[in-house]
Amino acid sequence: MKFCAIFVLFIVLGINGYDCKIVQFIFGDSLSDVGNNKNLPRSLATANLPYYGIDFGNGLPNGRFTNGRTVSDIIGDKIGLPRPVAFLDPSMNEDVILENGVNYASGGGGILNETGGYFIQRLSLWKQIELFQGTQDIVVAKIGKKEADKFFQDARYVVALGSNDFINNYLMPVYSDSWKYNDVTFVDYLMETLESQLKVLHSLGARKLMVFGLGPMGCIPLQRALSLDGNCQNKASNLAKRFNKAASTMLLDLESKLPNSSYKFGEAYDLVNDVITNPQKYGFDNSDSPCCSFYKIRPALTCIPASTLCKDRSKYVFWDEYHPTDKANELVANILIKRFDFMRADDGTSQAPSPAPDIAPSSDTN
Repeated sequence: MKFCAIFVLFIVLGINGYDCKIVQFIFGDSLSDVGNNKNLPRSLATANLPYYGIDFGNGLPNGRFTNGRTVSDIIGDKIGLPRPVAFLDPSMNEDVILENGVNYASGGGGILNETGGYFIQRLSLWKQIELFQGTQDIVVAKIGKKEADKFFQDARYVVALGSNDFINNYLMPVYSDSWKYNDVTFVDYLMETLESQLKVLHSLGARKLMVFGLGPMGCIPLQRALSLDGNCQNKASNLAKRFNKAASTMLLDLESKLPNSSYKFGEAYDLVNDVITNPQKYGFDNSDSPCCSFYKIRPALTCIPASTLCKDRSKYVFWDEYHPTDKANELVANILIKRFDFMRADDGTSQAPSPAPDIAPSSDTN
């Protein structure tokens, strides 16, 4: 599991008559997906069923793999940013791109093209980058190449993937990567691929970029349910640590080589691990099982209309077998904002859209 967060300083610029803003472009997986997979008709990795989105807006499924907001939603709201629209959202056009930026994140997607293959449809990072290139063509046609180059170079970029490359690839024997590599060589393979992808993004104008690390993957409810004793699976969590160390080193090296680049690595492993290990310290009652589950059948994999909900969603760290609740996302977002000293981008008077309630009781019980 992984807690992904999006950090952007929102500034208004006048570009040849266009009121262009510094916006964000998000590349990620289900922790950041805000509706792309919802618009992939054959994808098996979707959040289209109740009770996803129950604490967001009108309470209906909206493509987010949680009951409320993602970490990126919360951080953007708190520093006065509009929410980037999913690339596959029907409302997407040139004006939306210039006003809000774009979110390409896709549930089940990974750094590697082969990751998550059994989901049928998902957008890998390479595919997301390809879609970003198409976005550039649209903006160039709208405001011209010179202005578009400045727009994209001034933008902020977030890359938040990696957990699926382990959970839905390397750690599953149905994938050839599970026997072609060992722990060391697989992480090397990921780093080589990710480095190539970041270089392509740089060539496309990405100058200010943040890559997010992984949390203790072995402690998500799915991994616990698949273990013999219900405890965290150390192998998966140790792989997350190995990934984080390698990615941090790679990013520093890349920043030193690519001109005008400003790269940051978002490390949240220790924070998330402490929340899971000491939930009461952070106001939670449960950090080892999902709020939404299919009675006592584990793992249920996804939340469905026949599932039952916990009594108080604000007391659970995990929403389903994979993903955190809105409350857990809020905790991580608040701590990361403080850690990285983010500032509001407006005068503090803007209203954050679709906030989830602090306490979201349910009439259903586990």
